[in-house]
Amino acid sequence: MEQNKPTTFLLADDHSLIRQGLVFMIEEIGLGAEIIQAGNLAQLLEAVENNDIDIAIIDAHFPDGNSLSVIADIKLLRPEMRILIFTGIDEEINTLKFINAGANGFLSKMSEEEEIKMAIMRMCTHGQYLSSVTQNLLLNSMQNPKLANPLESLSERELEIAEMYAQGLGNLEIANRLNLKQNTVSTIKKRVFDKLKVENIVELSELMKNHLL
Repeated sequence: MEQNKPTTFLLADDHSLIRQGLVFMIEEIGLGAEIIQAGNLAQLLEAVENNDIDIAIIDAHFPDGNSLSVIADIKLLRPEMRILIFTGIDEEINTLKFINAGANGFLSKMSEEEEIKMAIMRMCTHGQYLSSVTQNLLLNSMQNPKLANPLESLSERELEIAEMYAQGLGNLEIANRLNLKQNTVSTIKKRVFDKLKVENIVELSELMKNHLL
């Protein structure tokens, strides 16, 4: 970022109160920043295309989609732009997939005000913010890459069947499509649930949506 150029922030969240709270914090820090706001993914992408943004603070989920799916596109458009994911979803489960997709930081909306301000400052001065939770997960993922994407723990057949369950197919339909016995499909389903640590199809579908782009 140029020294004499004010930092341009993009605040992307579908809740205006969250965006306004971030505006107040940025003003309190005294950055003299330019601030652009977006309330959905479409507005976010339009803002990135049309503005020279330095730092984007982005929610993980919007009514029109998951921001994980557009991080790579954003980075292609603005390689120098720094991205901080600011969200209410679980950090331990989600931070690595966003960092691996190209985000430069991950922060929970449950964080105290001082930590949020510190994260904003770190994004300005160092271009990234890694909480202690994220740092530990990154270290662990170097030893066990499957932590970053739990789907990598599945065999090819298990992944195939998991995708079919996520699409809404039942045991009989899956068995017929794959020319398997129903009890074989049920056995594989249990193995998939155990490996992914999910308890039902809803949880499986959400995990598949988040990790299969």
